[in-house]
Amino acid sequence: MGSDSYTPTAPIRESPENSMTTPKPTAGRRSELPPPDIEAEAVDLLSSHLLQSCPQRVASVKASIRTTGTYRQTTEELLAAARLAWRNHSRCVGRAIWHTLELRDARHLESADAIAADCIAHLRQSTNGGKLRPTITVFAEPSNGPTIAILNRQLIGYAGYRDGDKYVGDPANAELTDLAIALGWSPSSGRFDVLPLMLSIDGVVSWHDIPEDAVLRVALTHPNYPQIAGLGLSWHANPAVSNMVLAAGGLRYPAAPFTGWFVATEIGARDLTDGYRYNQLETVADAIGLSRGRSDLWKDRAMVILTESVLHSFALAGITITDHHRVGHQFANFVTREEQCGRHVPTDWSWVNPPMSASAVPTFHRLFEQPQPTPLPNFLRRE
Repeated sequence: MGSDSYTPTAPIRESPENSMTTPKPTAGRRSELPPPDIEAEAVDLLSSHLLQSCPQRVASVKASIRTTGTYRQTTEELLAAARLAWRNHSRCVGRAIWHTLELRDARHLESADAIAADCIAHLRQSTNGGKLRPTITVFAEPSNGPTIAILNRQLIGYAGYRDGDKYVGDPANAELTDLAIALGWSPSSGRFDVLPLMLSIDGVVSWHDIPEDAVLRVALTHPNYPQIAGLGLSWHANPAVSNMVLAAGGLRYPAAPFTGWFVATEIGARDLTDGYRYNQLETVADAIGLSRGRSDLWKDRAMVILTESVLHSFALAGITITDHHRVGHQFANFVTREEQCGRHVPTDWSWVNPPMSASAVPTFHRLFEQPQPTPLPNFLRRE
């Protein structure tokens, strides 16, 4: 979902010690949509079952859009839009609990330091000591504040250091790591160094350290394979996605970090095992003594054992996580309930099925409503 990389489009000009200036977006201060489209989306949101706004509010919003080209949503309207965006997002298998999403309204913040501090507050609040709380923090949209972008794919991500044709850490973050270093960040060159928060505010890019006490780490162990602990693998508890645009009632919020919780396969069968990420399948297989012959299915076994270690370690630490079977059944039941009520659940089949044992999960064996056109509100890819 998105990219961790950011390439400046102009030479670096003189700016504060931990920042650089790039050209400002051409969109200016007005909304990205023409007023008639803003109005249509706004009326749809205000008429939704979560709001059912009074005629006076609808008339006020229409008048503001026709006069100024935009409007300001109430906190109640923004919360409803964020919840509906989660409910409508076709690639999320965990959205059955969309109605539990909590909102942190940070639209009043404008400076990089204040926005960075609030992102860190988001991490602390949503991590909640390991009992993760579905939370979204929404910063200003360009027609009502500065143009803000969080360059990190997630608020917490690990640096990737180039070492010739190899990498130390997460290769997916290599370009963002290069940018942070160019701006003056001092790396530790370890495998699990937390990247600083990278912000762009009206074209000025800056880095901001994330304090260690805002990052809940989980060292991976396995109850039956003590060799796993010796590999020094770990992950963080909070998957705070930060590179999506919240499309909400005609407005577009480009900085809206969102926390749910991990499905164990995201870590054990993707982040730590993909060949272009940490690529640990051979390491795990060799550590626990698996034969790596052509017909030994060693990759499958190593992936299952690593995913078991993720589930075991998170549970041991008291941190919220789920597995692909549980979330698959939860999602399938959610879709059935919605369809029985006459409501469609647009779903991208390739995203809601897990990267291992997919045919053992009910979402594999059914078709879904295709997400065309994209239902709104929603989370959109940042261009």
